[in-house]
Amino acid sequence: MPGRAGFVIGKKALPLAVDRNRVRRLLREALRRARPGIEGYDVILRLKRGCPRHEFRLVAAEAGRLLAPLAGDGGRSPPTADAR
Repeated sequence: MPGRAGFVIGKKALPLAVDRNRVRRLLREALRRARPGIEGYDVILRLKRGCPRHEFRLVAAEAGRLLAPLAGDGGRSPPTADAR
């Protein structure tokens, strides 16, 4: 079963919708690059505080670094429905 992804970017963090959407697109790209290693996981990415526009790519790069251990599996496989 493929995993799902969600993004939480509040208005307080990035007041302009165009900025929130740009960050979402960049984060979606970071998730796409981490596949297929994260297919078994449901992932929620949350932007806790805002950043200037010139740092949006840094946010996406950090998300990629955080997803790398999941994508590489780190000797651990995703939970299955039978493992309850």
